[in-house]
Amino acid sequence: MTALIEEAARAVVAPGTVVEGITATMGPASIESHYDEALSVPGILTEIARGEAEGVDGYVLACFGDPGLDAARELARGPVLGIAEAAMHYASHLGRGFSVVTTLERTAGRAFDLAERYGMQRFCLGIHGCEIPVLELEDPKARGVIADACRAAVLADDSDAIVLGCAGMADLCRYLTDEVGVPVVDGVAAATLGVQSLVTMGLRKSGRGEFAAPLPKRYTGLLTEFSTDDSRDGA
Repeated sequence: MTALIEEAARAVVAPGTVVEGITATMGPASIESHYDEALSVPGILTEIARGEAEGVDGYVLACFGDPGLDAARELARGPVLGIAEAAMHYASHLGRGFSVVTTLERTAGRAFDLAERYGMQRFCLGIHGCEIPVLELEDPKARGVIADACRAAVLADDSDAIVLGCAGMADLCRYLTDEVGVPVVDGVAAATLGVQSLVTMGLRKSGRGEFAAPLPKRYTGLLTEFSTDDSRDGA
């Protein structure tokens, strides 16, 4: 799935832009609950810190819950975009409103929270689960179920566009657009283009206030390696 996501990102970037898909070395196999999301963040921050050490220009968080977005922005010098954030904003340009079609219905509340956070309540007309777990999206039968869910969402919400609510659906945009007859927005492509645009314009995060680098602090137990003072070096 990481390879699929990387391919979707590479398909939209300008020549010369380097895209690297990363699977965190710690965390859940997929993110389908608040518990999963909370435990995914340390792995995400580890990769952001590695990217900063290697001079990475910007980051895309390829999960529709946009896990750890604020913390990642504290660590990074360049732009960090979540795929829900980017997809909703792009879809708001395509008509009066959009529907989100995601994996499990239990994640709809989180998606509604994000729509409110991003100022997208006016445009987000509905959020619909197709009841396919993330790790089963690669089943060939999944695309037909997702297409049916998209058609039903358009009819139920009278929406002008569909936002795909999982990075694992990133390769389905063209197929679903043809099947459903409305624009289908993949957040991976949207966020990748957003990051590239900000980098091209020479824009980085502000770095003041709450998105300044985290304060020096000691962490304990399993989180010792995340300390931002010298304690992880034995000081």
